[in-house]
Amino acid sequence: MKIVLFGAQGQLGLTLQQTLPAAGYQLIALSRAELDISDEQKLRATLTDLMPDAIINAAAYTAVDTAETDDLAARAANAAGPKLLASWAAENKCWLLHISTDFVFSGRMYRPYTPTDQTDPLSIYGRTKLEGELHVRYLAPEYSLVLRTSWVYSQFGRNFLKTMLRLMAEKNSLNVVDDQIGTPTSTWGLARCIDAALQQKATGILHWSDAGVASWYDFAVAIQDEAVRAGLLQKAVPIKPIPGTAYPTPAKRPSFSVLDKRDTIAQLHCEPAHWRHELINVINAMRSS
Repeated sequence: MKIVLFGAQGQLGLTLQQTLPAAGYQLIALSRAELDISDEQKLRATLTDLMPDAIINAAAYTAVDTAETDDLAARAANAAGPKLLASWAAENKCWLLHISTDFVFSGRMYRPYTPTDQTDPLSIYGRTKLEGELHVRYLAPEYSLVLRTSWVYSQFGRNFLKTMLRLMAEKNSLNVVDDQIGTPTSTWGLARCIDAALQQKATGILHWSDAGVASWYDFAVAIQDEAVRAGLLQKAVPIKPIPGTAYPTPAKRPSFSVLDKRDTIAQLHCEPAHWRHELINVINAMRSS
């Protein structure tokens, strides 16, 4: 199967460049510098030349707070680009996997969100990602899967794990929000789900994260525990739980965004590992690199 991957230099893109070729797929990975998915002429010419069997869209504008004042760039990457991809996919009967986010929900539900629950994003980032979802599902309903995920991290790029490790090494103490609840998701677990989806060319909307739940505070404490144990940090520092109101940000975030994965597990036969186990694997990989 020939796959074109957009967002090659993001943390998921870098992970997929290791996992998909190893699984036997022919992968053509394109970064934003090589092809901006909102450039219709270049996008159509490239895809028509390559004629892939599948497209994975891991390209996105993910700077949640910056998007509040840079909405045109966020909309180009998160909505206009997916619209163009879906249009080409439908015309050429090419399967499209579009990665989306838990930020399409408001967080007011206080039970795990199912794929059919009402969306109600609180931020420009969430709204533009929802627009991208709607374009994909409307334009290519028979050839597309929207896969929502949450709190993605890896040893690559910029993410909460990397930020916490840097701050824990630099500071004498940290304050971390404890009233936003979700599930950390390793790109390696997400890559396994994507492989399962590719094999079936599943359609519709599905959810994926690692198993379990956590606050950002819980995640930070676990990061420090495992990093000290692995030797990535020389010592532990005090971590204080604080409410989100004590750390205001330009973009509002859902207070509860746990994703219900039951449909995904049943359809793709792919079981998530607990987020703490995935964290240990990523930290061990960082220690070995």
